Amino acid sequence: MFNIFSLKGGISNVQGFCCDGVNVGMKSSQDEDVGFIRSEALCDISVRFTTNRFQASPIIHFKKYPKDFKTNFLLINSKNANAMTGEKGVEDIEEIFNRLSNYISVENPIMSSTGVIGYRLDIEKITSSFEKFDFNAKNSDRLARAIMTTDSFKKELSFRVELDSGDSFNIAGVCKGAGMINPAMATMLCFVTTDAKIPKSDMEEFLSEATEKSFNRISVDGDTSTNDTVMLLSNGLSNSYNREAFREALNRMLFEFAMMILKDGEGANKLIAFEVKGAKDSLEAERVSRALSNSLLVKTALFGEDPNWGRIASTIGATGVECSEESLKIYYDNLLIYSDTQRELDRDREERAYKIMKRDSFKIICDLGVGSGEFTSYGCDLSYEYVKINAEYRT
Repeated sequence: MFNIFSLKGGISNVQGFCCDGVNVGMKSSQDEDVGFIRSEALCDISVRFTTNRFQASPIIHFKKYPKDFKTNFLLINSKNANAMTGEKGVEDIEEIFNRLSNYISVENPIMSSTGVIGYRLDIEKITSSFEKFDFNAKNSDRLARAIMTTDSFKKELSFRVELDSGDSFNIAGVCKGAGMINPAMATMLCFVTTDAKIPKSDMEEFLSEATEKSFNRISVDGDTSTNDTVMLLSNGLSNSYNREAFREALNRMLFEFAMMILKDGEGANKLIAFEVKGAKDSLEAERVSRALSNSLLVKTALFGEDPNWGRIASTIGATGVECSEESLKIYYDNLLIYSDTQRELDRDREERAYKIMKRDSFKIICDLGVGSGEFTSYGCDLSYEYVKINAEYRT
């Protein structure tokens, strides 16, 4: 048995990890724009990257290292994605780390970036952070702010896992993301650190599982970034580990981060679970659920708080899955919105549906009535503010 407790703060709670963030002038404000995570001991790494074919230079640089390499340093910048910058983008990272070695001893350093695509990094600005950093700091707040772009709030979590044996370990993370969010991760970075003595094989298994249940099930706008990264770093310094406890803690952490991203979806007001059941199989259920979470017509209806089930039904039919008007049922939470015998909303059900849609979060349940396949993804509404934010992204 085990217990999981939430801790205040983030990565600074994990034994052997230091972190900080500073401003080097990449953000027009004085907010932090470059941060680091450093471990006192070498870390095993597990990572999941974007499925976008145009992977950013930090990802290309990462893949140049040998399989199962270890690291003790991660550098992160906002405002510039260093994506689609060619070989020069990777060379710039190597030059940055060459200069870093004049300040601190690092082994196989990693870089991660987020921001505008198509521009090379300003090496002078990035490396000026090395004179400002306190490499022994434990300031997870400044790190969390340094990686934000259009985020409206910082995203960090920390858990302490206590085992019946009396042993314990900590797991903590920091995350950013608000736009270009699609069910194949998102425009998001997530870095999770732990002092658990977890085997590398478990890291790989659990990170894949947790990512699939969280970041791979959310959508703000249906776009997939060039830089998406979910990374798990373990230095093992607690000498403590329990397989099921770690698995549950990681699943919980990544799911909470995913819900934070949806809540912070650019201009978003509502968080919606799209629960599909009764499909021919789980693959068809997934196809419908993801289509609903990505549909612009559905998203705008959610923003307008319009209980128009026609947009939901149309999206389901367009997926090509096995379904029929006669077997389909649509619910908002537990309120039946559509069935073969109740196709038109009467005044009472429309008013009840409207009250549900006024909430910050609720479920849309679609029962296709043809099988046992199930899948749930998560999305949000699409507002005027989303258009404004992204129309002015570079300015």
